[in-house]
Amino acid sequence: MPSVLPDGEPVPQDGALPASALDASADRPLAFYLHVPYCATRCGYCDFNTYTATELRGSGGVLASRDNYAATLADEIRLARKVLGDDPRPVRTVFVGGGTPTLLAAGDLVAMLTAVRDEFGLADDAEITTEANPESVDPAYLAALREGGFNRISFGMQSARQHVLKVLDRTHTPGRPEACVAEARAAGFDHVNLDLIYGTPGESDDDWRASLDAAVGAGPDHVSAYALIVEEGTQLARRIRRGEVPMTDDDVHADRYLIAEETLSAAGFEWYEVSNWTASEAGRCLHNELYWRGADWWGAGPGAHSHVGGVRWWNVKHPGAYAAALAQGRSPGAGRELLSAEDRRVERVLLELRLREGVPLELLRDAGLAASRKALADGLLEPGPYEAGRAALTLRGRLLADAVVRDLVD
Repeated sequence: MPSVLPDGEPVPQDGALPASALDASADRPLAFYLHVPYCATRCGYCDFNTYTATELRGSGGVLASRDNYAATLADEIRLARKVLGDDPRPVRTVFVGGGTPTLLAAGDLVAMLTAVRDEFGLADDAEITTEANPESVDPAYLAALREGGFNRISFGMQSARQHVLKVLDRTHTPGRPEACVAEARAAGFDHVNLDLIYGTPGESDDDWRASLDAAVGAGPDHVSAYALIVEEGTQLARRIRRGEVPMTDDDVHADRYLIAEETLSAAGFEWYEVSNWTASEAGRCLHNELYWRGADWWGAGPGAHSHVGGVRWWNVKHPGAYAAALAQGRSPGAGRELLSAEDRRVERVLLELRLREGVPLELLRDAGLAASRKALADGLLEPGPYEAGRAALTLRGRLLADAVVRDLVD
């Protein structure tokens, strides 16, 4: 969740969407994102819409409590049913993120999923994911999630090195995420992801290789690896500004990315999005792919963003304000925007270029097509897909993805 919400236009109190938002909806998958805004502690690099118990104390009363959060979120799911009316689509994916969803009881996460199932139904092959902190689950908890319908889980590993975890203010012990993978497998999860971060101040190439080796050795079928972004206003940004820890530069990020590609590909993983690798096609995160391909999703929870048929909206950020709106029978939406055809074209180029399959050349304007020909000549785009009408990044292109997309989107 971004730390600052855009302005947008007001959301109607009943959350009603323009009739055009559901035009041809049967041709688009429907997904749900369920945001759990609670964390035990705040990580120094985190800029998401999350709250610790201390931060919530006295700022929202019982309405901000995580004890009744599942019931509150279910209220928004019922609101979604009213807003979407007789939309017959079953939900294709559900993703529970945070924050730390697994600070809630397993039964609460299952109750949130059950609300989606009761109101909309789930596709027969629905992908149901939750994020998890390695220190907040055990075999019994994982078994309860699996029995309740979850079939994919994502653990925040970040690093295998204690000194790197310390800089990130991560509280789990090295080795615990790897153990969680085994416990999730034993509970019946077929799909398990480990999240890694590279470029942390003080991390060496050897530290990063050790993290990759540990992740691969744990046996997940999916690995996400993200460059650390130092967001203004975070504790880490303040530490760097005071000179307590060094800033990592772009060249180091590029080197670490190449190490990730080398290690993961050697272990049988294949990239399908710039920051994501999978051991099989079945292991791809379909929920994220729906985002990247502009599908419809309803984001429930404080600060959550939604998109349905070219209408994008976002909820109020604070858990207390969120719960109060729903208790009063109002939409918790803070603002929304109607995307133009050009907005949607630009977003497709921005997001689909990051996928292994690339973006159709027909989406590019004249300047973008000219830039794509130059990118092809410069070795940033793959020749084969280009001849078939798609701009797909080479490995070098992935290193320069942000620059390439800026040129192609013109």
